[in-house]
Amino acid sequence: MSAPMATMAAMNRPVDLAASLDLGLPWRNRFAGLGEAFYTLRSPTPLPAPEWVGTSPAVADLIGLDRAWLASPAALDAFTGNLAIAGTQPLASVYSGHQFGHWAGQLGDGRAILLGEVDAAAGLQEVQLKGAGLTPYSRMGDGRAVLRSSIREFLCSEAMHALGIPTSRALCVTGSHAPVRREEIETAAVVTRVAPSFIRFGHFEHFSHNGMHDELRQLADFVVDNFYPACRQQPGNPYAALLEAVAARTAEMVAQWQAVGFCHGVMNTDNMSILGLTIDYGPFQFLDAFNPGHICNHSDTGGRYAYNRQPNIAYWNLFALGQALLPLMDDQQQALDALEPYKALMPAALQRRMNAKLGLSEVQDGDADLTETLMKLMATDAVDFTIFWRRLSHAANGPLEPVRDLFLQREAFDTWAGRWQARLQAQAGFDAATTQAQMLATNPQVVLRNHLGELAIQRARQGDFSELARLQNALEHPFEALAGQEDLAAFPPDWASQIEISCSS
Repeated sequence: MSAPMATMAAMNRPVDLAASLDLGLPWRNRFAGLGEAFYTLRSPTPLPAPEWVGTSPAVADLIGLDRAWLASPAALDAFTGNLAIAGTQPLASVYSGHQFGHWAGQLGDGRAILLGEVDAAAGLQEVQLKGAGLTPYSRMGDGRAVLRSSIREFLCSEAMHALGIPTSRALCVTGSHAPVRREEIETAAVVTRVAPSFIRFGHFEHFSHNGMHDELRQLADFVVDNFYPACRQQPGNPYAALLEAVAARTAEMVAQWQAVGFCHGVMNTDNMSILGLTIDYGPFQFLDAFNPGHICNHSDTGGRYAYNRQPNIAYWNLFALGQALLPLMDDQQQALDALEPYKALMPAALQRRMNAKLGLSEVQDGDADLTETLMKLMATDAVDFTIFWRRLSHAANGPLEPVRDLFLQREAFDTWAGRWQARLQAQAGFDAATTQAQMLATNPQVVLRNHLGELAIQRARQGDFSELARLQNALEHPFEALAGQEDLAAFPPDWASQIEISCSS
């Protein structure tokens, strides 16, 4: 057999379960306990000659894994899927969903394999290998992830956590020279993802759409009992209470996205977490120049998931979840009533976060107009989103000129700045130095801009992971000054606007 054929054969042969590695972690397999209707048992498929690309010691701490051991060859094999882990019950879950507004039918974990849950001090955490090989739900795919997308997910998971935004985490990413075909031939990688649960809106849609109402109730009971126990303590239908609670968490998450200029890029219902976590990092982007209608996903030709549409799309997805839960409710109105609070919760949550970015401790009449006027000015002049907010933070107790320099409409900005300063100083007990410190702790200096990720990816493709490590360290401390690394907080180069990110990975 030729070398390429031998490599491809190895890539399609699941790992041998007879030999397993004991990580010393207390594993549980609650999702596996739901039964065969929810998943297919599937072991990872090994990759040849794996190598470390990046690791997160903080996530190792989260699940109780020894940091030093994480750098070992055994860990490399285990988290590439080349070595079975004792106590785990690897599986791929089935779900369905709406993609770009259309019913896509059955989907499922096409390249992700859930190992199980670690009973950690922070609570049970599911551990999942993304890019671990073919599953029964791979459809026309190959079950693999490529290096570029794996690096982006690894970095963004940890960046979002450092920004205080609910998210899945990433323990590590490993790479291999094994070829993977996308628009071009790339190389394979595996991301080890961690979250309290990877259950999605699409899991509920799957059972509801297929008339499997007993399984739908079983899944809903599992989620309520393990993640939303208060829903059983409230009067009325517990599943309506679940929908309302999920909507509230989703509202807070999306408000945080908007406040930091984050575009998810592919808000399909199968990419929406039942726990209100940011999951499935694909064609995401943090805004450079502020454009409310920015589309970060090259595959999104209609602009469905543009930045300014994210709040309404989240509601659309919640409505789809409500439809899926209808068999467990008394009537349709019960679902509509559960969703209604989102319409007020999301804008209120966003205004609170915008006020914090402006150094305002509480929301008052006129604050929405103050924010809206500013955003219109920023959009008209295509002001860099992150740099503006960071400079404004310094201006709370310093000169305004560096902020003013970002605008072409100087007089209009001066008028707005006068309103902002008057509003600041009218706060009870206002102190300029304290306000500046609070704003600097709210408005990050560094975010994962596309060009920063691209530079790290280009180096990694050459076997140099130093830029990834440098960027990771900065992203884990986004509010701190970048002494000697100011390039990570600089304006993007001209070529950054030419980067195209699509759904392919």
